[in-house]
Amino acid sequence: MDEETTMKCGLEIHVQVETRSKLFCRCPTNYNEVPPNTNVCPVCYGLPGARPMPPNKKAIDIAIMVAKMLNCEIVLNKDIYFQRKHYDYPDLPSGYQRTTVPIGVNGRFLNVGIAEVHLEEDPGQYKPDLGLVDFNRSGIPLIEIVTEPDIRSPEEAREFLKQLMRLFRYIGHLRGEGTMRADVNISVNYKGIQGNRVEVKNINSIKGVYKVLKYEFIRQKNILKRGGEVKRETRAFMESQMITRSMRTKETAEDYRYIPDPDIQPVVIDEGWVKEVESQMPETPLEKEKRFIREYGLKEEDAKVLVSDLALAEVFEKVVHDLGLNERNVNLAVTWIRNELKRVLAYNKIDFLESNLKPEHLTELIRLIIDNTISQKIGKKVIEIMVEHRGKKSPREIVEEMGLTVITEDDVLVNACEEAIKNNPKAVKDYLDGNKEALHFLMGQVMKLTRGRAEPKKVVKILKEKLDAMT
Repeated sequence: MDEETTMKCGLEIHVQVETRSKLFCRCPTNYNEVPPNTNVCPVCYGLPGARPMPPNKKAIDIAIMVAKMLNCEIVLNKDIYFQRKHYDYPDLPSGYQRTTVPIGVNGRFLNVGIAEVHLEEDPGQYKPDLGLVDFNRSGIPLIEIVTEPDIRSPEEAREFLKQLMRLFRYIGHLRGEGTMRADVNISVNYKGIQGNRVEVKNINSIKGVYKVLKYEFIRQKNILKRGGEVKRETRAFMESQMITRSMRTKETAEDYRYIPDPDIQPVVIDEGWVKEVESQMPETPLEKEKRFIREYGLKEEDAKVLVSDLALAEVFEKVVHDLGLNERNVNLAVTWIRNELKRVLAYNKIDFLESNLKPEHLTELIRLIIDNTISQKIGKKVIEIMVEHRGKKSPREIVEEMGLTVITEDDVLVNACEEAIKNNPKAVKDYLDGNKEALHFLMGQVMKLTRGRAEPKKVVKILKEKLDAMT
């Protein structure tokens, strides 16, 4: 981005609702777990005469919940009808897609306006290279979130989507980034020359949205810089090449020939329905962050990191509850969950759920440290092994199998301290000359000799006694 060129971006984000049955029929929604075209019925195929069932209430409930958590106004006491959105594509056998009018409007999330939230059905999966269509996905409920063009950079779009996916994890019942598809609308202004809006369709990841915006910003800027005109068009994202390619002239709403679906009775949402949904709504990430600061005395940065992953936030609360709520236990839980566990998960490129660890594993590990059964250094090794073995071994089992308990026997520690003093005369001289930092070096040598199993306080005490006797 530069001072003479700006961009405006709006997003249309589609995410699947996790229901047991589809939006207008009883077919199951586990489309990835079964052979192609087996979770289907005449409604999924759009066969003539096939009448859709009334819409899945749970899908509407989740749409209301998403709209509320995006601070939208719910459209109350009006007919919310399903429309037929017509377009000709092989994954849409009926020739139209069913989509509601807005359920929520005028929302705001992370300083980005939310124009509307509505519900629609997913089409099938078309493979152009093979000429094949799988209709298992056809009819799965989708929530679409349409933002205002308030996003000003690829980085803003990336952060917005990351935080939106985090919100989805809190809400539950949504399949998250794995099923997210986004359409990006972007226009560029170069030295006061405003280019036309371009839409890029069906981007399947946050990284993809970021790459599309980076590419389109440069492409459109260069066209305007040369005195050309940016076409108002729809483009496709070629993920393998990280570029976009022209598909067709940009459609308008009229091109889709929207009409109310005569086979589906309109839905009317009243205050009672909204209150029922609100009673089931979870705490938002921001609410949880504020509560962690208030209840546990966490620093804002620690609270922010913990609530960024709902699973980690829940583990933190469970561990603190099991250890007992006090300042020491809270600090230990933060250290071992926010710092050490996150470090190991990041190294292994997995999230907490994939690690198969349980809160009890973390509680047991921290108790071993509190009881001086193991040192903090050994604790770091144990947590690495726990993640490596995907939670199949408890901390105590790992410690016992590998003989990692803290050495507390005085004679063993004395021998290790004497060997460290003998092998490091320069450090001894530095200490005797008044450089107290040399003591930390010598303690590190003792920890090496004992493979991190020495009890630090005892080591410091023995080293001081030995060194002070040499003055």
